[in-house]
Amino acid sequence: MTSRPWTLAARYFAFVLVLLFVIFLGWQIRLLFRSLLVAGVIAYILYPLVLLLQRHVHLNRRVASNIVYFLSLVLMIALPVVLVPVISHQTQEITADLESTLAQAQQYLSAPVVLGGITIDLGSFIPQIKDSISNLFSTSPQNTITWIRNTSRGSLWALLIIGSTYFFMTEWENIRESLVRIAPEEYRQDVRRLYDQIRQVWMAYLRGQLTLMVIVAITLTIIWTIIGLPGSLFIGLLAGLFTIVPDVGPFVATALALAVALLEGSTWMPINNFLFGLLVVGIYVILINVKNFWLRPYILGRSVNMPEGIIFIAIIGAVIFTGILGAFIIVPLLASLVIIWRYLYARILGLPPFEYEIPATSHPDVVPDKTTESETRDSPRPAKKKIIK
Repeated sequence: MTSRPWTLAARYFAFVLVLLFVIFLGWQIRLLFRSLLVAGVIAYILYPLVLLLQRHVHLNRRVASNIVYFLSLVLMIALPVVLVPVISHQTQEITADLESTLAQAQQYLSAPVVLGGITIDLGSFIPQIKDSISNLFSTSPQNTITWIRNTSRGSLWALLIIGSTYFFMTEWENIRESLVRIAPEEYRQDVRRLYDQIRQVWMAYLRGQLTLMVIVAITLTIIWTIIGLPGSLFIGLLAGLFTIVPDVGPFVATALALAVALLEGSTWMPINNFLFGLLVVGIYVILINVKNFWLRPYILGRSVNMPEGIIFIAIIGAVIFTGILGAFIIVPLLASLVIIWRYLYARILGLPPFEYEIPATSHPDVVPDKTTESETRDSPRPAKKKIIK
């Protein structure tokens, strides 16, 4: 004997209870979602490499994902091991060079400057700058304890991100099908179509980011080679790579170029290293603003078919309210929401939600065509007759 079905009121009541519980649970573990989102972004960035192995080496998805994941993990671990001693040594050299440059500047600015009857002693600011540099690289027991605590917590979050990235890369097909099966059976095909459209948007956005990185790397390499910056090719490539990270990427690239300029100077320009460093930073600031205000909105807007003004406002707003991660995903996220809105709008008004779908009719004698989008696109077309003259 089967149990009696729930009444409509009981079903609504159960749905509200489940929804409230999900909202409460999500709020309690809200910090976890950020790490999962970071893991999803990393898996998304590595996804083209997995596709490359699948298509050209003919490996299945799990094997290709394992190869890409573990190679990326080894590279991520090896880079800090190699670079930390170099960075530490370069930091000491930069500090010594800055102190020497500041000492020279203090000699040049020892005489007060009189402008309009106002005496300005620029040399008095040099000791304050020296103290700031010394405090920046000095350590104290309290700072050490804080650093250890933050490092331990950061290690746990990093471990969570690493594990989640592997899970997303190897099990995404199963996760996707599980999400699709949540929908009623008659709407699962719609969900799959929506997923395909959203996936195309994200892949187009990734291609736009790669295009932007290449343009920035080539432009900076050429300009820095012209002015004689040592290692311009390597630094230009790094600057292009760091472009993928809004805000922090340009700052890191600028700091690296400035350090090389202060330590080595120009290979042919007869100017002081300090002035050459200012020239390098000035050129980078001008180019990076051109990229942020014009090039990035233009390329990303064309990649996801959205107006450039909306792209610019969205990126700036995401940096202000959500930080780097939000600025990185805001563009494809908005484009995905537009796709979902168009589908809901068409369903609400009774219109065909997809381009190749013929609207259903209420007339009992007319049977709607069930041809799917892929069948319509791939179906053979009648051959054209040749006209023999």
